[in-house]
Amino acid sequence: MEKLKLKPDTDTFLTKIESLRFEIDDALLNLDIPTEPAYLYTPVKYALKGGGKRLRAILVNLVGELFGADKADMINGGLAVELLHNFTLIHDDIMDEDYIRHGKDTIHKKWDESTAILSGDGIYVISQLLISKIKNNTLSAIQAFNKASLVVCEGQAYDKSYENNSEITLDDYFLMIEKKTAWMIGLCSELGGIISNQDDKTNDHLRLFGLNLGGAFQIQDDILEVYGDVKTVGKSLGSDLVAGKQTILTVLAREENNADWMVVWEEIKTMETQEAILTLRNYLNQKSVLDQANKYVKIFLGKAKNKLDIFPEIQRNEIEQFTTLILNRIK
Repeated sequence: MEKLKLKPDTDTFLTKIESLRFEIDDALLNLDIPTEPAYLYTPVKYALKGGGKRLRAILVNLVGELFGADKADMINGGLAVELLHNFTLIHDDIMDEDYIRHGKDTIHKKWDESTAILSGDGIYVISQLLISKIKNNTLSAIQAFNKASLVVCEGQAYDKSYENNSEITLDDYFLMIEKKTAWMIGLCSELGGIISNQDDKTNDHLRLFGLNLGGAFQIQDDILEVYGDVKTVGKSLGSDLVAGKQTILTVLAREENNADWMVVWEEIKTMETQEAILTLRNYLNQKSVLDQANKYVKIFLGKAKNKLDIFPEIQRNEIEQFTTLILNRIK
């Protein structure tokens, strides 16, 4: 996949990102989580030690730091969105029957579905306790957090209801990814503004920046589900394909030539996952669908960067670097 160009000072910025990731991981490990009942808290701790790039928490901290937010508020806000993200992943893995997450067994695979549901719920409650610890603009932070939580649930509902539905359009797909993925990244960006006393106009720009960045991220995630590898993606490949999910690739393939696509799709549904992925790659390459999907990544990325135009260049630089890093999937 095409890599975006990095700026000359990337090494310095990467060092900062690694430092923030270490700080966030350390804070997660030091959360005051009980040990009993073990049925609840053992899988909770397992999930929080599961790795991941902590991109959402890092974004809260980057934006907050740009505007001089309180350090404790940045950490608590970052931890809250990280736990919210983990809650959604645990439930999503159950619903989609995925068995690998961040290179490890999912909770419902390692234990069972009941344990996974309960631990996911517990993680969500802990995220609420963390967001309520924010001292600056507490109510606004909680309201933004809860709105995003509900929107993500709406996105998951669209995702499930769209499965195996050949009537889903590109606009339907964009609505789904906005709610399921992009809104949470919008929350992370906006939250950095809220806790640093930014006005509504600035926070709106921050949220829209995150929404568009999240759209680019999800489209790229759909591409990697077919063209990536388990090490890069950190989850089972082809699981969306098996479940009949509507992804950027399947929607574009259908809109390019619905008759041809339906023939191939019926064949794919009878194949083992690896064979299905290879068959799908061949078809998408022949139809130039991958090229079209990558164009949408660039469109969303362009919209995201346009929302940063209200900030001085020195402030834009780190956020632009961040967008490049996450879309290049740099670890």
